[in-house]
Amino acid sequence: MNQLPPYRRRRAHISQFSTAQLHLKNPLVVAFFSFSYPGFGHLLLHRYAAALMLISWELFINNLANVNLGVLYSLLGDFDKAKEVLDERWLILYVGIYMFGIWDGYRTAVDLNKQYLLADWEDFPLSPLKLGAWDLNYLDKRKPWVALSWSTLIPGLGHLYLHKVMVGFFIFGYTIAIMYYSHIPIAIQYSLIGEFAKVSEVLDMQWTLYLPSIHLFIIYDAYVSAVEYNKLCEKELSNYLRRTYQNPNFKLPI
Repeated sequence: MNQLPPYRRRRAHISQFSTAQLHLKNPLVVAFFSFSYPGFGHLLLHRYAAALMLISWELFINNLANVNLGVLYSLLGDFDKAKEVLDERWLILYVGIYMFGIWDGYRTAVDLNKQYLLADWEDFPLSPLKLGAWDLNYLDKRKPWVALSWSTLIPGLGHLYLHKVMVGFFIFGYTIAIMYYSHIPIAIQYSLIGEFAKVSEVLDMQWTLYLPSIHLFIIYDAYVSAVEYNKLCEKELSNYLRRTYQNPNFKLPI
């Protein structure tokens, strides 16, 4: 009769370029980030393949349907202009995937919370160091406020501080591309020299409206990841000390 391995679930996996881990997440928070930008909820869940597909789709279909411009004019109360800029042929395709991202993010967060509780109970031992030809990764305590500060200053640097290399590289490149096409560097230049009238002229609002959701997500994810990495580091050390120094036959003194 085949025997089951002593451990079925791992709490985390350390690779050269990142640390993927299970931890408790609020499904409503995941659904909120999926609502604000499809794919970001899946990034919170470390489902990078699905996140990349949804983010790419959002960028593609949003620009074709002019969803951001429609939202902007709706917030300004100019509903006739909103109807004019929206391309209904593409908008119909946008809605279905958008709703799927929210539903799937919420559903997966609920399921992964259950998986985490089982993995935490099994307490699988984790190697705290990963060496490779390209990079090395190790468990260590990091300061959440430092990750938050770097992410606020330049998106992606907070994730590099946490050694989330792949996510940090993607976020950095993605944000730079959004800023380039929205003409934000030129708008900043005009703002610094006091020519505020030109700021609204050069900004491309279809691209600019991507940035609030992106920036908010990056700051939140960097801070929470730092907190959870610290917890993982403590759990790994606790597991090691119990396995190595806590002899089950040792009699405690009375």
